Amino acid sequence: MDGPKRIEDYGFIGDMRTAALIDREATIEWLCLPRFDSDACCAALLGKPENGYWQLSPAAKVISRSRRYRGETLVLETVFETGTGSVAVIDFMPLQQDDETTVDLVRIVEGREGEVEMRCDALFRFGYGQVSPWVRYDESGALAVSGPDGLRLRTPVALRECGGRITGRFRVAKGERVPFVLTWFRSFCKAPSLRDAERELDETERWWQAWSARCDIDEAFREPVVRSLITLKALTDNLTGGMVGAASCSLPESVGGSDNWDYRYTWLRDATFTLYALLSSGYQEEAYVWRQWLLRVAAGDPGKLQPVYGIAGERWLHEYELDWLEGFNGCRPVRIGNSAFEQVQLDIYGEIMDGLHFGRVHDMQPDEDLWRIQCELVEYLERHWQGVGASLWELRGEGRRYTYSKVMAWVAVDRAIKGVERFGLEGDVERWQALRRKIHDEVCEKGFSRSRNAFVQYYGSDALDASLLLLPLVGFLPADDPRIQGTVDAIQQDLVHDGFVYRFVTADKRNDLTQGEGAFLVCCFWLVDVLVLLGRRDEARTLFDRLLGVSNDLGLLAEEYDPVRQRLMGNFPQAFSHVGLVNSAHNLQRAESGERRKGPAESRRRH
Repeated sequence: MDGPKRIEDYGFIGDMRTAALIDREATIEWLCLPRFDSDACCAALLGKPENGYWQLSPAAKVISRSRRYRGETLVLETVFETGTGSVAVIDFMPLQQDDETTVDLVRIVEGREGEVEMRCDALFRFGYGQVSPWVRYDESGALAVSGPDGLRLRTPVALRECGGRITGRFRVAKGERVPFVLTWFRSFCKAPSLRDAERELDETERWWQAWSARCDIDEAFREPVVRSLITLKALTDNLTGGMVGAASCSLPESVGGSDNWDYRYTWLRDATFTLYALLSSGYQEEAYVWRQWLLRVAAGDPGKLQPVYGIAGERWLHEYELDWLEGFNGCRPVRIGNSAFEQVQLDIYGEIMDGLHFGRVHDMQPDEDLWRIQCELVEYLERHWQGVGASLWELRGEGRRYTYSKVMAWVAVDRAIKGVERFGLEGDVERWQALRRKIHDEVCEKGFSRSRNAFVQYYGSDALDASLLLLPLVGFLPADDPRIQGTVDAIQQDLVHDGFVYRFVTADKRNDLTQGEGAFLVCCFWLVDVLVLLGRRDEARTLFDRLLGVSNDLGLLAEEYDPVRQRLMGNFPQAFSHVGLVNSAHNLQRAESGERRKGPAESRRRH
């Protein structure tokens, strides 16, 4: 592609173990093997072609190109029109079961019209584009080995070395199909048997179609919701249940900026929002697996709870920079790891308690350790809720008493009380009720600015924060409370541009809100939910439809959006954004159908 790269130009395939990002030219520019957080063997996304890529494309000039997912699946199809005919490149990753020793990526070139000369052009570089493997060729393809990593590329196309690249030329006529199967395996083990590309395509499509058919949503919202749920499912490791924040790392949150973070890990905060999205859509089994992951990492010493973990619950995510990669469009540094694992984020206790309570409300399979862990979390909060910490935005620097964090401490205690009152569990309700009142009174006194008539980002500040939109959604105050209405009005006035919500005002945004990082898409969906609660349904639906319009042609969302440049920004595809879309769709569906509103947001408030 000519000119600067655009995040919206990428598609996404995966096998619930790892993922690949593919541009409109059918070039794989990001591929980590064997896990989401493994080193990339294709890292051109964050550097140059010499950092690793794999392209299948017509050798002659392309007149037009298009792409789509094949129905409600994660099978990506890119179609090229040339002067001699048309051809499709079908990309997917066969689903893994309990086997951790191999990962496959399959590409099938299918002739549609006429005859097209094609080229295969690949350069695999391990260690995020730094390490050149040893490559050898035979009649069935090529083998690349570097340390513990082996890559085998099998195809009927004759491959050869050219300038360090793996290349091949072939022709495909109408009705012909040419397979390419890339397999990662442990180089010190025997190479696995070859997978049949056609059979794997059929099985993969049927599996995704059957999974998508379980989605419970009105037809009016089905297409974006199913695409979001497929994305969330694909970002969830099928062995551990851990969901990564995004498939990518270090995609910039601002043009030319340095806020480039690694999101290939699992955030506890996602628990509440993800459980709502899954349970509301009819996916109780997936919600249960996610809850079990949550319980495993939350068990033990509550004082050691981290905001973010590795996919299997690993604790150490030390952050470092890759100086040999120039970054996405030159945006340095490229960071691997995430130091947020060392932060104190008090809101996560409320998120955990809220998510586990919601699962109980939805009759999820009980766990004998669940209530004990919840009681330990409340006991910890009873001693530490007044402390300082980082916000849910993982701000680095001085710790503060963030209003949202205190509200979520209130949520944690409130859900514990409801566990006793509604489900007959054992607990010191009188003590918890006193604690709940104390937290509520303090937040209303110290977290609310009378001069602004709004809740503020942290105690003693006049700054706003989009996280305050969640106060009525978690039931801290009803939506029609004047303090909530004042907060929503202030946020719409100071943190919204052209309908898009920014997290807060930073130094570079004091004169122009659109400078620096983009609008935060999940915050935009929170505004949709609040507008629903306020009875402003037309306004909520208009905003929701506008948000759908910023997804790329495949229905995928990044973390942020720049409404001025009309570009997606941040890591991609972003789980948090798609969770927000699903939850807002359910809230809108219930509101528009005239049912008694008990969607994700209302369930948090009422139960």
